[in-house]
Amino acid sequence: MAVDPELLELLVCPKSKGELTTTPLPPSVCERLVARYREHFAGEQPEVSEGLWCRESGLVYPIVSDMPIMLIDEALPAAEVLPEAASGGDAAADS
Repeated sequence: MAVDPELLELLVCPKSKGELTTTPLPPSVCERLVARYREHFAGEQPEVSEGLWCRESGLVYPIVSDMPIMLIDEALPAAEVLPEAASGGDAAADS
């Protein structure tokens, strides 16, 4: 099950109000996020494979077990987790 496409159309970056693009996250980042959110999922292993990238703010909001975590304090700097963001490429925008 994935995040509802209708929900994704409504969401914007809470910091910049910019458009969000679904993008895959590197496995090392996914593992780190699973460890971070494990305590919030009693008896269940959280799943992380994607995030919502805002090019305007330079932040990536993780999607944990099909729930976008839309808190600025929980967002990841895109330049640290997306190689294409650091290089200025458009690879994630095409996902």
